[in-house]
This record gives sequence, structure tokens and C-alpha cells, in this order.
Amino acid sequence: MNRSPLSRRALLRGGAIASVALAGGAVACSSNRPSAKAPPTAAGPVFTLGVASGDPAPDGMVLWTRLARDPAHEDGLGGMPNGPVDVDWEVAADERFAQVLRRGTARTGPELGYAVHVEPTGLPAGAEFYYRFRAGAELSPAGRTRTAPAAAALTPLTMCFVSCARYEHGLFTAYRRLAEDHPDLVLHLGDYSYEYASDNKSVRQLAGGVEHTLADYRRRYAQYHADPDLQAAHAVAPWVVVFDDHEVENNWADMVPEHPDEQGFAQRRAAAFQAYYENVPLRPSARPAGVNMQLYRRIGWGGLATFHMLDTRQFRGDQPCGDRYDSNCPERTDPARTLMGAPQEAWLADGFQHSAARWDLVGQQVMFSQVDLTPGVNQGFNPDAWDGYVGCRDRVVDSWVAAKVRNPVVLSGDVHNHWAAEVKARFDDPASPVVGSELVATSIASGGDGSEQLSNTAAVLAENPHIKFFNNRRGYVRTRITPDAITADFRVVPYVSRADAPVQTRGTFTIADRQPGLHQA
Repeated sequence: MNRSPLSRRALLRGGAIASVALAGGAVACSSNRPSAKAPPTAAGPVFTLGVASGDPAPDGMVLWTRLARDPAHEDGLGGMPNGPVDVDWEVAADERFAQVLRRGTARTGPELGYAVHVEPTGLPAGAEFYYRFRAGAELSPAGRTRTAPAAAALTPLTMCFVSCARYEHGLFTAYRRLAEDHPDLVLHLGDYSYEYASDNKSVRQLAGGVEHTLADYRRRYAQYHADPDLQAAHAVAPWVVVFDDHEVENNWADMVPEHPDEQGFAQRRAAAFQAYYENVPLRPSARPAGVNMQLYRRIGWGGLATFHMLDTRQFRGDQPCGDRYDSNCPERTDPARTLMGAPQEAWLADGFQHSAARWDLVGQQVMFSQVDLTPGVNQGFNPDAWDGYVGCRDRVVDSWVAAKVRNPVVLSGDVHNHWAAEVKARFDDPASPVVGSELVATSIASGGDGSEQLSNTAAVLAENPHIKFFNNRRGYVRTRITPDAITADFRVVPYVSRADAPVQTRGTFTIADRQPGLHQA
């Protein structure tokens, strides 16, 4: 579809982009019918947190915003008055909103953190749209979104994926550069926000300390959303999001916190889930109930691609080997251990079995491929990644092999580095065939400026010949998906400690149709 350069420039300019979302399904006077009601023209300070859309389907998507007049307010409610607010929304076929296709009103309030998640339906498949919100006389700037193609369509897709945006570690320049690439879809694979406090060495300062309460988490997300680079990335395309650990706390596993003696972890997890839902473009069906949240799901992109989005936190067993990095122990290879839980494993295997997509992409949080961190005869692994759950990884690989999945590709984040790897049926067997590929996105800001390589990079790559690429800068991965191939560009920015970093492509790899494995361009 042709894109309007004017609208791209408008979306990428700095300044707050805001909207309202229906969180939990409460609607007042909502309608999907066109209306001739004239919109106001003045933007206002209630829309400080931007607009977003997500989870596109062939006939619609979810639209999001959250109201806040003072994003850093300690109440976590953005300094909003205590009471309900009605928010108008509209979806148009053009950037000037001359052809409004759907319009309605949603009610939000303090119980929802003043967030709204709206699900317009009945829109044409495979098309681009613009959306905006209004609260009283205040109008948000517009966002761009799109519907997924019709079921059999093989429409090419530009998709970027990201992870790990620690606010105090650096600027979100990589989000801005991603927006300038004008993707059709963005995947966020976890660590959207971090629970830590800033200190006097931080690049940017955070309001508040370590997050524990609902007010803490809401306040932190508001500060993140006030960032104009994040707003630009949200406004340019629909997102598909899943959380990892830092949206709650580091390395939690089901109901086991990082520190087993932590008191009140259930309450903390419930608060974190509620705040996460309120601050990302998830459909109301994902609204949490206490410590439970339905996160894993599938997003189809016509006949071209199916995205199997996983949850590798809520149902995993505790990390083996005492959760010590660069460690090894018999528990790690226990086939009874799971990273996903038995129901999610069965759901994923069923999805592979019934997939008719050209590409099956598994969007998930932690490194899938084996990474032996210890050179020589001994071995050491990261037990928080799939290397700590070897039996579960084997079952996932076996399920796509048994289903004869045409092109399996794993998309990962978490590790704050770019990686590209070939997935083998069994990593410890040198004769084992390559049965898939893995692309891993570095962090947006976590880890600071980074470097091209680490001191142990050469030794680790020599120990793991299936790994074909590594880089330690900040950035994202940009992919172009066609019926014949996926081309992945590993995009990097040279620094995040100061503004206006340029973006470069540090490596490019191609995965050809029906040819598992990576080919460097």
C-alpha cells in the first residue's frame, strides 16, 4: 500500500502523541458506524502518553491510549481527577480524517489507570488506517495502524522486533530510528520497562524507587510513555507485545521470585500485570485476573506468516543450577522440566500441526539456541534461557519437525546483544541437522552504549559454530518477509548516552524458503 510522506513526517516529529483506550470492555455510547460529527482541532495536555495500536486482525485491531496530565505523579494516576472520563475515538481511511470509518466513545477511570483499549471491527483487510482520540475539547495527534491481510494473501511484510528498554541506561533513539524505517508491524519481546531505581550514574533519572505497588508500576510506565521516541515507534505501526521478567522483577519464575525469601510477591506480580495491561496495546481478553494473565496467542499475517507469541515466565519451573550464570548441572537436562507449561507446549505443537503459513515465527523472550559460555572441555550455560530447559526445547523442535513446518524461525530478545544462529535438532550432536533459524534482537537501551564485541566473543563463537553473528551495540532487528525469503538487518546505534545517534546495519542475513539456516549477505 502507498504511504503518505506527509503523514510519516507528522508521526515522527517530536511531541506528545496521545489517545484513549477501552480497558476491560467498558463502553459508553460506542459505535462502529461512520459519523459526520466534526472533530475539534486543538491538542491538549491530557494526551501526554501517546497512542498505540496492536494485535492486528483482518478486520480490526486494538487501539490504546492512557490519560495523564502529570506522568510522574506519585499516585500513579497521572494527576487525573478521581472519577470516570469519556473518551471519543475514531478510525479513518485518510490522515486528514475526511473519511471516518468507525467512531465511538469509551469510558475509563482510576480503576483502569485511565487507560482505554478499543477494538474497532469490520474494517477492510490488508489496509492502512489512521486513528485518534478526544477527551472533552482536547484532541490527540493521530497514529497509523493497519489490518492484517486476508487469510490466503502472501502480501510482503516489513516487521521490526525489539526488546529491553531500560530508561535510565540510555535514550530511546533506537525506537526513533525504527519508526523512521516505517515498518508494517513491530514485535516487542519483553522487558518493555524495568523495575529498578535510577542512581547518580544513570543517563536519565526516574521518578520513584524500586517498583512494588500498583502506583509504582503505573508511574514508571507513564514516565516511559512520555518519551517522544517511544511515542513515535508506537504511532507508526501496530505492535504485538509479550512480557519477560523485568515487567515484574528480575528472573521471576511462575510464583518463585528472584529472592525466595521475598514477602508479598503474589501482590507484586498482580500489580505488575495490571499495570502492564494498562500500558500496552493488548486486547481486553488479556486483562489479568490477579496473578493470572492470558498472554500467549497467535497473530496471522494472511498466508505469509503466523506469529506464535509465547509466555515463558508464568508457567516455567524455577531456574536450575541455582540460577547461576555460566553454570551446568544435571537438573538442566531433566526432560520433565518446562519453560512453557504443558498446556502451552500442546498449544504450540497444535499450531505447528495446523499451520498453512509460509513462515512460522515463534516470538518469545529468551535465547533459544544453545550457547556454551565456557571454552574447552567444560560447559557453562545461562539457566534462565532455554539452555536451562533443554527437554522443553527438544520437544518444541521435535514438534515443528514432526509437523513438517515449512519455515520455522525463532525470534528472541533478553540478552542485550544481537545474535543470529542456526537451530539444530540436537545441539550437542555435531552431525545433527539444521532444522530452523533464530534471530535475536539486542536491547533498545539496556546496557548503555555497548561495543562491537566483548572480550570473550571470539572464544564463545568458536565454542558454538552454529552461531553466525554477534554484536553488542544497542538497536533492533528489521526484517523483510516475502514468500521466497526473510531478510534480517541487524540495526545498531553507536551510542545511547547522548542524543541523535545515527543508525547503521551491522549485519544482514537471509533465510530462504524451504532452506533452514542462515545466509550472510
